Amino acid sequence: MPARSRKRADPRAALTRPAAKWDDATVAQEKILVVEDDKDIVRLLKYNLEKEGYRVVLAADGEAGLAAARKEKPDLLILDVMVPKLDGFELLKIIRRETRAPALMLTARKEEVDRVLGLELGADDYVTKPFGVRELLARVKALLRRAGPAEAAAAFLRSGGIEMDVERYEVRVRGKDVPLTSKEFEFLKILLQAGGRALTRDQILEKVWGYDRSMEIDTRTVDQHVARLREKLGAEAARVATVKNVGYRIKPEQ
Repeated sequence: MPARSRKRADPRAALTRPAAKWDDATVAQEKILVVEDDKDIVRLLKYNLEKEGYRVVLAADGEAGLAAARKEKPDLLILDVMVPKLDGFELLKIIRRETRAPALMLTARKEEVDRVLGLELGADDYVTKPFGVRELLARVKALLRRAGPAEAAAAFLRSGGIEMDVERYEVRVRGKDVPLTSKEFEFLKILLQAGGRALTRDQILEKVWGYDRSMEIDTRTVDQHVARLREKLGAEAARVATVKNVGYRIKPEQ
């Protein structure tokens, strides 16, 4: 029987072959924890998040959500405010002591006090039910993008007597540890990363709270956080400088 001829593959073919399309659904590998007790919303979120390529972990109440957050170490959390056993606010308060993963709150209530409370506790974004799936997915992608490695260019930041260890989530002022809330930490971090450049209040809201001009949030929120941050910075408080009619910056070292 004559030997079969075998066509040898051209090694150059791999270089000339059209590249595979790598879209967000292909490359996304982030893990998202969804704490929600409404089965219809759970199915909706799970289907659409997995369709985008995310790994989804589910919990139907706050206690299960806390256990899942500690075990799974999610890259992002979607928390319903009104879940049983441990509501979303209490869950967020505990989680913020243990992780800096971005948190998106879901609520059927529209009261401003709920939104403010969530943001003060460390929520990164807030969506009111009923919501559009496209909008929610866009917010998820934006939060993950801001939390990604590109945002954490330096693990250690310093200005004068202020020192920040980004990875350890620690701040020291003249050698003394200073506890900050998650928002105060993120606020101080972006000021230090700016290297003396002024940041507008809108820029700060977008980077720290995830809001832009199209969303209703009072820019005085920034000023209130500045006042609390300065109080905690003590002798280095003046380093957080006000830029009139603009925003804030860190005074560079002389």
